[in-house]
Amino acid sequence: MNTKSKLISLFSALTVTVTSAVSAETFEQAYHNISAEKLHQHVKVIASDEFEGRLPTTNGEKKVLDYLTTQFKNSGWQPGNNGSFLQAVELSEITAGDDTTLSIKGQGKTNELNYLTEMVLGTSRVSELETITDSEIVFVGYGINAPEYKWNDYEGVDVKGKTVVMLVNDPGFASEIPSLFTGSAMTYYGRWTYKYEEASRQGAAAAIIIHETAPASYGWSVVKNGWSGPQYKLFAEDGNKSRVQIEGWLTTQSTKELFSQAGLDFNTYKNKAMLGPINKSLGLTATASVKSTIKRSTSHNFIATLPGSETPDEQLLLTGHWDHMGSDDNLAGDKVYNGAHDNATGIAGIIEIARALGSLDKAPRRSVTVIATTAEEQGLLGSKYYAENPVYPLAKTVGVLNLDSLNILGKTKDLVVNGLGKSEMENYLKVAAKKQNRVLVKETNPAAGSYYRSDHFNFAKVGVPSLYAGGGGNPVDAKTAEYRKKTLPKMRSCYHQLCDEYNPEWDFSGARQDLQVTFDVLYQVADSKDWPQWSKNSEFQRK
Repeated sequence: MNTKSKLISLFSALTVTVTSAVSAETFEQAYHNISAEKLHQHVKVIASDEFEGRLPTTNGEKKVLDYLTTQFKNSGWQPGNNGSFLQAVELSEITAGDDTTLSIKGQGKTNELNYLTEMVLGTSRVSELETITDSEIVFVGYGINAPEYKWNDYEGVDVKGKTVVMLVNDPGFASEIPSLFTGSAMTYYGRWTYKYEEASRQGAAAAIIIHETAPASYGWSVVKNGWSGPQYKLFAEDGNKSRVQIEGWLTTQSTKELFSQAGLDFNTYKNKAMLGPINKSLGLTATASVKSTIKRSTSHNFIATLPGSETPDEQLLLTGHWDHMGSDDNLAGDKVYNGAHDNATGIAGIIEIARALGSLDKAPRRSVTVIATTAEEQGLLGSKYYAENPVYPLAKTVGVLNLDSLNILGKTKDLVVNGLGKSEMENYLKVAAKKQNRVLVKETNPAAGSYYRSDHFNFAKVGVPSLYAGGGGNPVDAKTAEYRKKTLPKMRSCYHQLCDEYNPEWDFSGARQDLQVTFDVLYQVADSKDWPQWSKNSEFQRK
């Protein structure tokens, strides 16, 4: 069967399930009609090889956007961007070559590091060649400048033109001291995006993050796969010249060798860094070269709206990213990063919620708008673009709910809320979860900083209360617990790997639970006159 025939077959599999989607239903009917079977059907299509891994600006993008357009039209939704379902997002595509180099010189020795196995380098600058020569290397602890925490790793040192090396995450994780930042829960200061931004503000020439699996919450293979190949940045007229010339990662082992070359012990300085701000010149220099292929391209956010019945100018948003990592023709055998769990499941969930909302006998008072974002895997770029260029005024945006990697592990007695306690949106969530006899719990690994790693975060930064919840750790029964025990290790090991492929054996009953809760919260907030606020102890507030 050729590719065209396969696509026709895949799309045909959904025809029967969607043609009757727009029919008058009560809230309860729509709630109970959210379907695990339909989730399976959507994920099977979206995560198929025919969608080529859904890399932005490729043919895979067109396929997923066409698919979304068909589903939302069938569910009675309207184009959300002035008559179009698409919002153009201008990107700069920067692909570093395999001839990327990094050498460390000092103490009578020059050490050449191997690309991909010992280090990964790239640039955010729209530049075919970025080089640094004999740039002084300075260890800057966690690379954080946070006045509210009385912490500045850059205090008393001028890093202009230098190469800064820093730890991933933030001090509370390693120290386990509750009074440091937020203890073991990562803050935005622990995210790699922040660290490159701050190094740029400090005038560094290069910024390199030390990879360690536990504080990063993912292995080196995720770094290697995610930071090599095409990298997308939002297009900027200045070519992103405000960023450091070179950004990258070092493996733990190459970092230990770096410190050893300087006559220092890495673990000693890591321990010092977690207890207080620190910077230390290593007495070494870095010389690096990144040759890149540059291409300007256009990707798209998908935007669809269900107009409110009374105050349609007020918006409640539902977000989730459609993109993944594409394919790699250099690989033997399987070449496609299908991204079934991350995030074909989330997009399938959005389609199901849209079908449920579209089937209601009366739309809620406020409008509900779906934004399926592009380039999330490249640093939340699609949501960042929308937050900076909103179709609907942010002052009229009531709140945001986000779906990313749905629960494939079966039903649970609890419901995980990433960043528990941040906003009054959780009041609605608590009521919706109680209907299922579930309780709200915080994430089991707050050190991963999940609240700062998905699309809702860009809305939080501009003051819109944002909720990110799903899954749980307490299985509903022994059979589910056994299935979970078998499935969880593979799910984790396949994150951003070729093996993240659709599996018909996945148990979507837990995903259905979560989607019913999300649907409930969306409807209740959209049908009310309330304006949920941030909690007083949240770092975010309405603007």
